Amino acid sequence: MGTARVRAHYDGRVCLLIILLLLGPRAVILVWWLLAPLVWDAAFGTLLVPILGFLFLPWTTLVYVLVVPGGVGGLDVLWLVLAFLLDVSSHVGVYGRRRRAVA
Repeated sequence: MGTARVRAHYDGRVCLLIILLLLGPRAVILVWWLLAPLVWDAAFGTLLVPILGFLFLPWTTLVYVLVVPGGVGGLDVLWLVLAFLLDVSSHVGVYGRRRRAVA
């Protein structure tokens, strides 16, 4: 007779995932920093490192902010290495396409 209504806890991660899928990691960094600047301050402590991460290593920056609150260890290192490899491969892919287009 009585149906219990369960209210899902909403913390904004779904919006960040949608932004990631539509606009990419740099957009997520910008939105997440605007919504939760204390998380970013706790992760880095300075403004220079996140700006450099935004420009050169966006995937690594995102993964680092995700894993640093509990401390980096175990599978967190694997996620960081995979994110770094994704960033490096995106840079190498851009330069590889330029060479082929010229030749």
